[in-house]
This record gives sequence, structure tokens and C-alpha cells, in this order.
Amino acid sequence: MELINSHPVLDFSHGNKVSFSFDGRNMEGFEGEPIAMALHANGVKVYRNTPEMRRPRGFFCAIGKCSSCFMVVDGTPNVRTCVTPLKRGMKVETQNGRGSITLPEGEVA
Repeated sequence: MELINSHPVLDFSHGNKVSFSFDGRNMEGFEGEPIAMALHANGVKVYRNTPEMRRPRGFFCAIGKCSSCFMVVDGTPNVRTCVTPLKRGMKVETQNGRGSITLPEGEVA
């Protein structure tokens, strides 16, 4: 079997390697790549659990049209991690159910 070593699709460069956290664990990924890709590269396959049946969901459509990759990112729930770029220091968490926003004390939604 012959490997393809040269092709326009393969001609890209990664962003800088950055640290981020997932459920309290430190991980590394490339800045600018989708959060879901960084998680997948770190062995994370479950991104959330469905509200009613608590079924695990992970990477699925990769274009931001489904809800399988919803996660809590920097305190914001329902972030589509398949299309959201990774940034240094992001705090990514597994989302359980529909997600909720915790408002600062005294603030009303």
C-alpha cells in the first residue's frame, strides 16, 4: 500500500500548542483547532449526556448542526465544540442535561 505524502489537503500548519482543562484535568491542543478535535486527540469521546435518557453523546456531525458536541466552555453551556476554536486556558466541562447558566450573585436573568 502506498501512502499519500503530498496533497493540498495535507498542506496546513497547526496553531501554537496550548493548555486547557477538561473536567479538571490539564490537556494540550493546538490553538484555533475545534475544541472537539483537541478532546478527541486527548482520548475524550463523551461530550455530554442527553437530558431525558442520560445517554452519552460525542463527536457526530462536525459542522455545528446537531447537539451531540454541546459542552460547557468557560461557564457557558451548549457550546458547539465541533466548530468552536480552542484557546489557551479554556475550561471545558462535560455537559449533563440541557445545561444551565450560573449568574453572578445579585444578577437576574
